Amino acid sequence: MKIAIAQINCTVGDLAGNVSRILDFVARARGESADILLTPELALCGYPPEDLLLRDDFYRDCDAALARLAAGVSGIAVVVGHPRQVGRKRYNAASVIRDGRIVATYHKHALPNYTVFDEQRYFEPGCEACVFDVKGVRFGVNICEDTWGRQGPALANTGAAGRTCDAGEEGASGAQAPLAARDAGAQVLLVLNASPYHVRKQQTRYDVMRRRVAETGMPVVYANMVGGQDELVFDGASFALDNKGALTHQMPMFEEALGFVTLDGANALPGEITPPLSPEAEVYSALCLGVRDYVGKNGFPGVLLGLSGGIDSAVTLAIAADAIGASKVHAVMMPSQYTADISQIDAREEAEKLGVHYSEIAIRPVFDVFMAALAGEFEGLAADTTEENIQARVRGTLLMALSNKSGSIVVTTGNKSEMGTGYATLYGDMAGGFAVLKDISKMLVYRLANYRNTISPVIPQRVITRAPSAELRPNQTDQDNLPPYDVLDAIMEAYVEHNRGPEEIEAAGYVRKDVDRVVQLLRISEYKRRQSPVGIRITPRGFGKDWRYPITNKYRHRFD
Repeated sequence: MKIAIAQINCTVGDLAGNVSRILDFVARARGESADILLTPELALCGYPPEDLLLRDDFYRDCDAALARLAAGVSGIAVVVGHPRQVGRKRYNAASVIRDGRIVATYHKHALPNYTVFDEQRYFEPGCEACVFDVKGVRFGVNICEDTWGRQGPALANTGAAGRTCDAGEEGASGAQAPLAARDAGAQVLLVLNASPYHVRKQQTRYDVMRRRVAETGMPVVYANMVGGQDELVFDGASFALDNKGALTHQMPMFEEALGFVTLDGANALPGEITPPLSPEAEVYSALCLGVRDYVGKNGFPGVLLGLSGGIDSAVTLAIAADAIGASKVHAVMMPSQYTADISQIDAREEAEKLGVHYSEIAIRPVFDVFMAALAGEFEGLAADTTEENIQARVRGTLLMALSNKSGSIVVTTGNKSEMGTGYATLYGDMAGGFAVLKDISKMLVYRLANYRNTISPVIPQRVITRAPSAELRPNQTDQDNLPPYDVLDAIMEAYVEHNRGPEEIEAAGYVRKDVDRVVQLLRISEYKRRQSPVGIRITPRGFGKDWRYPITNKYRHRFD
């Protein structure tokens, strides 16, 4: 008995393309004598379809696509994820296809409604087990959240398929859906997933699935989607556990792949295990995949970015070149009267080493025109951040003009530490279509720079060791206005990712004035973040779908 895992890169809404991709994997799996092909969650339409799921015509088109897929399946059982509408009820579904026919359909029981997930907005929960037989082995089907044991309707304890739902929450023993599959006779659990990446996510998956194995006694085959979808990156990393919870198969991260799990009776035999990546390699690979798919799936011919000679733009440039190829990347150095000579020297070296197209456009003449136009309005007023922001906005305007002419998308270079504290200029360095480092703290930027240089030395060491500066006034450094980045990042992580209050953060060893400063900046910068480009999420909580704070907000912590 051989189960094939289709770790595929689906595109939301590309029904014809997704069907073609699944059929290609069907043919490859059948060529390797596989008996079952398991696809990811909602593979037919891509994940997450968001408010497409509120459209009746979307379900009709998905049904037609499912029928086309079924017509192309023979000689193998295919488990495919898709949305389904029954009357006015809508479900996150998985269907079993054999010899051109749908022989069984499962509706996801537990609908996640936390962090980036919003499935209760779209779907009704299912409550019936789905079990099918291949070569005398009985397979149960679950979908992603069903196995996590955090929520979902409890099931009537009838011990049979076709059961009806009881009201109530999940039992203390764990997730209900895997137990329902076991009670309905399943011997092996097949799990379809669209589980987005964040750091340390894979270990969490292992831990959760091992609990399900311990509760049910069933081996688990876990198929996860791969690819970038707006701010989300799906890392694949599909795997299998035997009935003792031992890892028997591990597929690669961040790439499409077809894997095979061999069963001996109803248990998984040891197979191929791809070695894990280092933490920095994981994040770097996630960023490259996010850029590649955002640019490619949206049809942009390339990317533009402002190259400053600083570390953020250097890392962004390396990621862009690695993701889509140097020939599609245009770096623009826009020096001002405050730009250090070494910044220009380092920028040229970075562009040359990566082989990207490079331009220099001095902004002083444009800045002077702005200042002349505003001279009457500014008369008698001292220079301040206004003049600094004009420089940033001149650069943003130049990049957007080049974008309009070429069709390439501007990628911004600001990091999470800057987005958190508002250390960025609206319509200036925030101008663009995609924020590569939006969820990357400053200290992680340094780690990524050092990691990339282990592959080939493309970022000058001086860029890594220099004090970071916006270079918008004489002798400026970031630390003129901010706590040291290691302190800032730790406070921000505690507040943003762990919801800790200022008193808790101070109790963890941080100075009260630093905590006050960072929390205050986080609070007052919400209006900027709401206008920032979408960016790649790599932490458990980024400034995107799972950050929903009000702009108009008078709440103050007791600590304030």
